[in-house]
Amino acid sequence: MTDGHHFNNISLGGRGGGNPGQFKLYSGGLAWKKQGGGKIIEVDKADITSVTWMRIPKSYQLSVGTREGLSYRFFGFREQDVSGLTNFIQKSTGITPEEKQLSISGHNWGGIAINGNMLCFNVGSKEAFEVSLADVSQSQMQGKTDVVLEFHVDDTTGANEKDSLMDLSFHVPTSNTQFVGDEHRTSAQMLWQAISTQIDGGGSSETAVATFDGIAILTPRGRYSVELHQSFLRLQGQANDFKIQYSSILRLFVLPKSHNPHTFVVITLDPPIRKGQTLYPHIVIQFETETVVERELTLSEEILADKYKDRLESSYRGLIHEVFSMVLRGLSGAKVTRPSTFRSCQDGYAVKSSLKAEDGLLYPLEKGFFFLPKPPTLIPHEEIEYVEFERHGAGGASISSHYFDLLVKLKNDQEHLFRNIQRNEYHNLFNFISGKHIKILNLGDGQGRAGGVTAVLQSTDDDSVDPHLERIKNQAGNEESDEEDEDFVADKDDSGSPTDDSDGDGSDASLSGGEKEKSSKKEASSSKLPVKKKQKSVPDEGSQKKKPKKKKDPNAPKRAIAPFMYFSKAERANIKSSNPELATTEIAKKLGERWQNMSAEERQPYIEQSQVDKQRYAEESAAYRGATTQQGSGNGSE
Repeated sequence: MTDGHHFNNISLGGRGGGNPGQFKLYSGGLAWKKQGGGKIIEVDKADITSVTWMRIPKSYQLSVGTREGLSYRFFGFREQDVSGLTNFIQKSTGITPEEKQLSISGHNWGGIAINGNMLCFNVGSKEAFEVSLADVSQSQMQGKTDVVLEFHVDDTTGANEKDSLMDLSFHVPTSNTQFVGDEHRTSAQMLWQAISTQIDGGGSSETAVATFDGIAILTPRGRYSVELHQSFLRLQGQANDFKIQYSSILRLFVLPKSHNPHTFVVITLDPPIRKGQTLYPHIVIQFETETVVERELTLSEEILADKYKDRLESSYRGLIHEVFSMVLRGLSGAKVTRPSTFRSCQDGYAVKSSLKAEDGLLYPLEKGFFFLPKPPTLIPHEEIEYVEFERHGAGGASISSHYFDLLVKLKNDQEHLFRNIQRNEYHNLFNFISGKHIKILNLGDGQGRAGGVTAVLQSTDDDSVDPHLERIKNQAGNEESDEEDEDFVADKDDSGSPTDDSDGDGSDASLSGGEKEKSSKKEASSSKLPVKKKQKSVPDEGSQKKKPKKKKDPNAPKRAIAPFMYFSKAERANIKSSNPELATTEIAKKLGERWQNMSAEERQPYIEQSQVDKQRYAEESAAYRGATTQQGSGNGSE
């Protein structure tokens, strides 16, 4: 702003750690935006009730109180900034900033001041610390003189905070003069009552405003009971339990799946929730679109009128995803984003594609792209440097293809490649992207590779063959099922592929029946003869006919299963349920791609299962061989 002040590297204080960002102070109020995008805080000057300066280690801190009882702390200011900002705040808001001093004596006795939802502990006239009562899950008496505050398990602290405040205890002697007791209540009970009135729910525990049971959440995966409280939402599952403050919610997305009985509701967080070492910035919930529910909110008429006027109603009835998003929007104040004007060739809101070997839907929105469900990836338009349309399988035998790829290059040099988009979606995507004035790298390039891509994608010829898909189908058709075969190994499976032979002329796939017979007689001693890798030499035609096939023993132990096969058993049903239109060969292709992209840590559970099975096979084989030997010796003695 030209009429105010603009500062970089100003951090926002709170339980989520110090997040650096840009701070603006202008005649209409103040604004802070997290560095790199994300959380935005705006406070109108009419809502500002108090401003306080405090000198802290290495910088100065500016605390701003609002009419809603909230308090924001910004730190990182220099000493020379204080006087100029103080004069500007006084002129624009009419509020004279106060100056507080930080207590560094280390004393743990003093007085308590409650301002809105902030509790401040003072030593003399100096402040020792302050905490937000919005983070308190419950308060209770311990004995007659102690007040204990228990804080929410803050799952949105991200990776910056290794330790979190869990509980805080105050000892209030009966001789306390600030909170004077009477014959029925002690001084500690007076303090406990004052704190309880500021905590949502007004008691020792907060009742959920609305509850949704058995909800399928795709990220983090599992079924959860979702409880919507006044100050936070809770995801309670069999193995995990998350509590998320509404202040961490940036936006809600309600995105239906086209021609599918499900709807995505995505909760975008900053900071993200943490599960182990994995951060989840998006909670992806999947609702059944046609399910109708009715919910009565457990809020009094007084609270609805005072706190949630024009934001919540006493009861809701409708589709489950609409009821959920309306209640959550009213409680958290977050904005809701719905599908844009984009329509696919099948009149849907998204196009099918894959990202990092994961199949999903790419939603072109008014202000960004959103790939769902896994990995959930949100790309704002303002962060895109350019996009590029790429021919699927470039360098293959066929110039045309039924699919193309979309490369999105960000301004921070990061790239996202959305693969396997159907060619008939090209015109809709192209018109939408160009309408948003996003740079298309290969637009208007009439020569070279880019021109070829444009010509192919604009073509309406759908009779061309996708060589990669045909190769997968051919491999699946030529496979023979045999219980005694070795387990799946990638390099052995590829031996029959006509495109994998580097010598080209030595492949049997390119020879007719007569040519194949002549070639086998002429080049029997050649090292380039395409034989199976297990064979050391090629037996003549007569010996192949005379050699009988070894009969299988039904009592022989079953061979051990490879790690990939355990992975396939676990994931095949998930892929088939989320993509019922895929053929068996396509499912096998996706399983192979996922396995190749998995890390060693992700493969470890399946490797351990395979090792256990190998141990079982070794033990059973030893017992089987011993029994066979004993049976043979018995037959010889007779």
